[in-house]
Amino acid sequence: MIQEAASQAAAPVGNANAQALQQVGASHFLTQIVTHPAEHAIDLLVLIVLVIMSVASWYFIIAIAIRNGLIRSRMDKVIQKFWDTPSAQDAVRVMEKQPRSEPFSKIALEAASAAAHHQRHEGSRMVEALNRSEFVDRALRQAVDRESRNLEGGLTLLATVGSAAVFVGLLGTVMGIYYALINLGASGESSISAVAGPVGQALIMTAIGLFAAIPAVIAYNAYSRANRVTIAHFDEFAHDLHDFFATGARIETGSQTAAARPAAAVPPPAVKK
Repeated sequence: MIQEAASQAAAPVGNANAQALQQVGASHFLTQIVTHPAEHAIDLLVLIVLVIMSVASWYFIIAIAIRNGLIRSRMDKVIQKFWDTPSAQDAVRVMEKQPRSEPFSKIALEAASAAAHHQRHEGSRMVEALNRSEFVDRALRQAVDRESRNLEGGLTLLATVGSAAVFVGLLGTVMGIYYALINLGASGESSISAVAGPVGQALIMTAIGLFAAIPAVIAYNAYSRANRVTIAHFDEFAHDLHDFFATGARIETGSQTAAARPAAAVPPPAVKK
């Protein structure tokens, strides 16, 4: 008889706890925000900020992946086309036909434009102050810096989301714990039904913050490494362009034998920027 009475008493408690634990889910949390917006204004604000962060970071993750993939796939072809073209004038025309988003062709066009500009102003004070090599080098530095900055587009947002999303989610976690303590004080008893909803809210906010931050951090590190490799190719190509437009020959280094490519008898034409 005692065991039967104990089991009958425990059954309602178990059913109550099971019903209380249903409040831990995301559906209950969203229902509370919709039905009681004034009481959950901070929660709603945190949720909106986290969703915006996540959407923005995924947009740039995909956009940067496509951009970097296109640059890397075209890189060798563009460089090879430039050096395989017999004259500087033809090389410039080939580079002008490349997509506007292609950085290596822009660097080559900048060098060609600087060389042509210097040639047109021979005898002027500018030419006296800067020789052809210095003028081309200055233009190449500016072009490499500009294209390197373009590669960094979107990385600032990824870094911001990766570092801030966790703390924004932590704010939602703190508010959930705060609501749990308020409910405990209001009910006067330490029951699961009093804290299940706020604790579930705290866990959900933490999870959303992590889901927004982790992909952003991983993407930022991966793209930063990929950009360093691409910038190294910018510098390598710029050095070869400097040799070509400043001296009329491309100087091979390393295991390759020093060889000169014939320069055009006429300086490269000015190009549109």
